[in-house]
Amino acid sequence: MPFQCSICAEESTRICARCTKDACNNHLCEKCLRCSDCCECEVALSGPAAGMSVGSARAVFRAATAGPKPEPEPPHPPPDPDPEPMSADEPETLAP
Repeated sequence: MPFQCSICAEESTRICARCTKDACNNHLCEKCLRCSDCCECEVALSGPAAGMSVGSARAVFRAATAGPKPEPEPPHPPPDPDPEPMSADEPETLAP
């Protein structure tokens, strides 16, 4: 059974040199042999002439694999206040 990339689940035959997770060729840096999560190379992946800004491999991989940010849940209403306790000398009354 082939191994799967821990980042994208594609077939993988290599592992990260740092964390030893399986990684495909798309998520393994050729320079340091680390997965995109562990890579600290400051290699420019494209120049301004290509229409993209210059960035590190880690930043580009994270931006490409990051999904949409979930919207925060609305705040919950505060709980109802506790009723005041009855004293022992007050009679209990029932509503008709």
